[in-house]
Amino acid sequence: MIEIHDLTKRYGNKTALDHLTLNIKPGQIFGFLGHNGAGKSTTLKSLVSIINPTSGSIVVDGLNLDQQRQAVKEKISYVPDTPDIFLQLSASEYWDLLAAAYNQSEADIQQRREQLVGLFEMTAHADEPMASFSHGMRQKAILIGALLPDPDIWILDEPMQGLDPQAAFDLKNLMKAHAAKGKTVIFSTHNLDTAQQLCDQLAILKKGQLIYNGSVADLLAAHPQESLETIYLQMAGRPTNDHLVETIEGD
Repeated sequence: MIEIHDLTKRYGNKTALDHLTLNIKPGQIFGFLGHNGAGKSTTLKSLVSIINPTSGSIVVDGLNLDQQRQAVKEKISYVPDTPDIFLQLSASEYWDLLAAAYNQSEADIQQRREQLVGLFEMTAHADEPMASFSHGMRQKAILIGALLPDPDIWILDEPMQGLDPQAAFDLKNLMKAHAAKGKTVIFSTHNLDTAQQLCDQLAILKKGQLIYNGSVADLLAAHPQESLETIYLQMAGRPTNDHLVETIEGD
């Protein structure tokens, strides 16, 4: 169980996250939706200790993040919102680095590494520098590193951007299988179809505030005859301005 209570992050006069409170149960795929700047990445980066919140608390399986940070980190793997990191390393060196951060047997790590590298078709590129990779290949390398130790909680920030359809399909199946084992997957996305397909529960953020927390099914049931896209834009989007669209299209 992940318990987030009154989580707030301010940068000067700007509030990036405003008193966010929610619980994320194990055995779920939990999605964060919201426009750019809504607070999705701020929340995820707070969970993985990249950002220190201004106030509020995060408790993971009974462990307070502020007081037991290392123990919490060992329960989490993380895919950042950009794959442009550690570019001076080869993919293989990057995977070695991630594997060494977790206390697991070499045999278990090696077996899972072979499976993931094969699944994402990165075997031929393992010893190439990540700086030479395309965006999609960098994304695959980062995903393999994050999933390699297989901790209980996966935190994935826009994990499918840049992936080819096969890789995205395979990642979705891995996410479903992880949750089916009673573990937790948390991810952010702009893709409403992906959210509808995968999420057991979701949170919609707008300007740092939580405006919905529940299931996709409940959200659709509350707005019959409307698509998830329409519902989402009514909740999180700007007021409709058809005249502006018509003006732009007419130029």
